[in-house]
Amino acid sequence: MTIQAVSSQPAAATAANTGAQNQQATAATQPASKAQSSTTTPASTSSASYAVTISNAARAALAEATETSVQTSQEANRGDRQAQRLLAKEQANKLG
Repeated sequence: MTIQAVSSQPAAATAANTGAQNQQATAATQPASKAQSSTTTPASTSSASYAVTISNAARAALAEATETSVQTSQEANRGDRQAQRLLAKEQANKLG
């Protein structure tokens, strides 16, 4: 008896998943030599492809969030207001 799971996956992906489960179940009941040959077949023939684009603002925010303290101090010395505020905030936290 098979119980169909409810998921947010498209119907094709759900069918591919249940097909893979059925292959695994039949492979478990077959002798070892047959199980090896049946598990080498691909479980799903459909391939999902996603394209992600990141905006320039997101790239800049990531660069700011991952920069080192040395980079921040260099930017502050070059006149970057955001870096200067961050250094002033860090200095105030050390003192207080």
